[in-house]
Amino acid sequence: MEVPLSRYQSLRLDDIQSSSCRESYSNPKVFNFPRFSGYGFSLCRRRWKNPFRRITCSSLVQGLKPKPKLKPEPIRQVDPVLEDTRIRESGLVGICSQIEKLVLCNRLRDAFNLFETLEIRGSVQVGMTTYNALVEACIRLRSIPCVKRVFGYMVSNGFKPELYMMNRILLMHAKCGMIIEARRLFDQMPHRNLFSYNSIISVYVNFGNYLEAFHLFKMMWEELSDSETHTFSVMLRASAGLGSISVGKQLHVCALKLGLVNDTFVSCGLIDMYSKCGDIKDARCVFDNMSEKTTVAWNGIIAGYALHGFSDEALCLLYGMRDSGVSIDHFTLSIMIGISTKLAKLELIKQAHACLIRSGFESEIVANTGLVDFYSKWGRVDTARYIFDKLPRKNIFLWNALMGGYANHGRGSDAVNLFEKMLTAKVAPNHITFLEVLSACAHSGLSELGWEIFLSMSEVHGIKPRAMHYACMIEVLGRDGLLDEAIAFIRRAPLKPTVNMWAALLNACRMHENLELGRVVAEKLYGMGPEKLGNYVVMYNVYNSSGKTAEAAGVLETLDSKGLRMMPACTWVEIGDQTHSFLSGDKCDSYSETMKRQMYQKVDELMEEISEYGYLGEEKNLLADVDENGEEGVMRYHSEKLAIAYGLVNMPEWKALQITQNHRICKDCHKAVELIALVTGREIVVRDASRFHHFKEGKCSCGGYW
Repeated sequence: MEVPLSRYQSLRLDDIQSSSCRESYSNPKVFNFPRFSGYGFSLCRRRWKNPFRRITCSSLVQGLKPKPKLKPEPIRQVDPVLEDTRIRESGLVGICSQIEKLVLCNRLRDAFNLFETLEIRGSVQVGMTTYNALVEACIRLRSIPCVKRVFGYMVSNGFKPELYMMNRILLMHAKCGMIIEARRLFDQMPHRNLFSYNSIISVYVNFGNYLEAFHLFKMMWEELSDSETHTFSVMLRASAGLGSISVGKQLHVCALKLGLVNDTFVSCGLIDMYSKCGDIKDARCVFDNMSEKTTVAWNGIIAGYALHGFSDEALCLLYGMRDSGVSIDHFTLSIMIGISTKLAKLELIKQAHACLIRSGFESEIVANTGLVDFYSKWGRVDTARYIFDKLPRKNIFLWNALMGGYANHGRGSDAVNLFEKMLTAKVAPNHITFLEVLSACAHSGLSELGWEIFLSMSEVHGIKPRAMHYACMIEVLGRDGLLDEAIAFIRRAPLKPTVNMWAALLNACRMHENLELGRVVAEKLYGMGPEKLGNYVVMYNVYNSSGKTAEAAGVLETLDSKGLRMMPACTWVEIGDQTHSFLSGDKCDSYSETMKRQMYQKVDELMEEISEYGYLGEEKNLLADVDENGEEGVMRYHSEKLAIAYGLVNMPEWKALQITQNHRICKDCHKAVELIALVTGREIVVRDASRFHHFKEGKCSCGGYW
């Protein structure tokens, strides 16, 4: 309620104090006004003729006497040398105090700028707290020059640290990667404790010198007869690095005897060690026996299953982690993205992507690199580019992933533009970068750009081309039909020709129907390892098409002897969260009669429509990856055509259709899908064993070369 001001304009303060309202106004919880005792101020608007006439000094009223004057003290004579020393010492104390405050406020560079004042003045005694602050600044900055400055100043001033400070100095060298200097300090220490050993052991494990870490662990055990959870966690990492499960089990036994196995850090270390050493069963046993399963433990066991190819089990554990209520971090999402990539689960990757944004990890580079890699591999390269552009920081893996996506999708110009943007951003390319951009040039027929980039590898960037780069250039030559030049290029290469180099030439022979040269190349490939089923398939078709039936039969016998067999063509299409697979000539018995009739009717309708655009079924499939049983009876109902028909029947018209094929798409189906995309107005993406094919408006992104 608002109280009018006129109610209080005629009141005097004395009246207020004597009234019933005194209590409320004197209560500090209500108003915090000062009390004016001895003054007669009125709150009314009446003006006085002499407003100061009624004001008297309280000192006179109370009879107070003036303060007596003090006699001045005699001026002392001060030695100017001692006074200058006192001033300098007080100034140094202020500098040291300021350095400690700057480090405390994380203004580390400012602290070292002020430390330069001490360095200039020379031999000045500094306290341990200041040295400790400088050591902490070095650890946070990870700066080797700063470490050398601080340690050199300590030595030059004769600083003799105690065990605590010596451990800090050792940790400073270890954290900054100065492993030789750290080991020298460790060996010179007159006394060592667990912290000393943990610091030097950790630096050896971080640098991958696991054997020396175990040597130091043995020294620690002999000298101190003691250990702690941190030590065991570090040594379990060393066991995983060595891949020695026997050593890891010995550490497990020691932890059991010391009663440390129930510690969360030790349990997580055991899970990681068993997983990386290939014993996923024992890793799961440790995980199941944990009383409290943390996020790190869940991440470790899920990553272990995913690492060894148990993607379905890893996915089940991932759902279990979600249901347990444990918080999910960016490592969990990175694992989830990796599992989705292996299982080709588009819906699952969308969930991971949404969770990444909701959790505030949309700028986390590792998980987003996995997203870019997935979307690039599974036909969503524009989505991959959107994520790429949104990230404030980009590492070499991110650039390579997107560049590889452009290469696989036949967008060579985009890959080259991205490569040039990468160079402009001062990001140093590596051999994977050149593999991706050269592959993009080969897939898109950008011959001149490909040769220019290939020559710049060694001349500009100092990277020696490897066999995989030579294979890309053979593909460039083969795409242009320069088969003789490709053979000469192989012979001039400063390395032994590999399987991939000959396979690139064999593919060129397949596309240009050069059967005689294809037979020669096939003989070069015959017996070369490692065995790649696709090469044997092409070799079989080369021999079979050129009338070399005995040689073709020999290829089949070789496949049988090696335990390899040509699987029938199979195609998958994903609709919603369900994956549907089809074989060539499939009877589709797992589907209802209505759906079977709709699929086959759709295929027949499509074949009639595209026949008006000049489609004629091939009598034989030249040099295609098919099984040896022939295709004359099932060509009309190849697995690609069945999958496309099923997708067209069950998917909305506005959505692009994507299918996956386990072999190279055959020549007949490639021509058929081009025309189907034309007559239906749909974008169709086919991922075969070689690359992506984007069919749109009667054209394919591969340009007829795959």
